[in-house]
Amino acid sequence: MGDQVLVLAQDLIWAERLVRAVTEAGAVATVIRDEAGLAAALAPTTTSAVASAPALLVDLTARAYDPFAAIERAHAAGARILAVGQHDDVEQRKRALAAGAQRVLAYRKLFEDGPRTIATWLAAAPADPGVTA
Repeated sequence: MGDQVLVLAQDLIWAERLVRAVTEAGAVATVIRDEAGLAAALAPTTTSAVASAPALLVDLTARAYDPFAAIERAHAAGARILAVGQHDDVEQRKRALAAGAQRVLAYRKLFEDGPRTIATWLAAAPADPGVTA
């Protein structure tokens, strides 16, 4: 079994694409649709499906949750975060990085090369949870 990756995405079709890319990268994906689901997944319990230092792939364009608050919450919990959004939204990219995302990629990048991109991200050394981005 590979790494556990939480996929926070509101759109069903895009969530399915992200899950497919995560699975093809050799990881196990768990779809989350809102902030309550994220909070539950990040809660430190012995029965949680997520082990320490979870990984989170977050869609920045959803309206069912605040993606930047979700990134901040996950970052505070020690998660490694990869955000995905529109290629031309520089402000969104800056906000995601400031909130704690390790990387922010365009949809097109994950659509064209998702499994390899995700595998590379997961293989990289995790960020020190004591250091803020």
